[in-house]
Amino acid sequence: MAAASPSSEALMSIEDVQDCLNRSRASIYRYTNTDPHVLNPPFDLRRLNAEFRQDHKDPLLFHPQEVGRFARDVLRIKGVNVTVLNAPPTAIEALLAELLAELRQIRLALTREPPGEDPPP
Repeated sequence: MAAASPSSEALMSIEDVQDCLNRSRASIYRYTNTDPHVLNPPFDLRRLNAEFRQDHKDPLLFHPQEVGRFARDVLRIKGVNVTVLNAPPTAIEALLAELLAELRQIRLALTREPPGEDPPP
């Protein structure tokens, strides 16, 4: 079983879990440990536990090890192997990487002392 994740943290979205476990979106939501009144409910061994969220509007993200545990222990799928593949960088990510590199060069140039001048006392 393999799933793609755009996150560098290797967390999986609902779609990634759906593809990985070959289950419907409704089935994944049915198994997910959520509560409309509690943002981060306590860990439940019989449910798929999402990573901690700051707000109810934040998307549900899952650690690959939790998805594997859930598939093995709850769904009783044998031979579970969850692999997270990082997607190639998008045009926006590439542009942001270029901007970051340029900002680092600017910072380096600003922190260097001009040649021939003494540092301030």
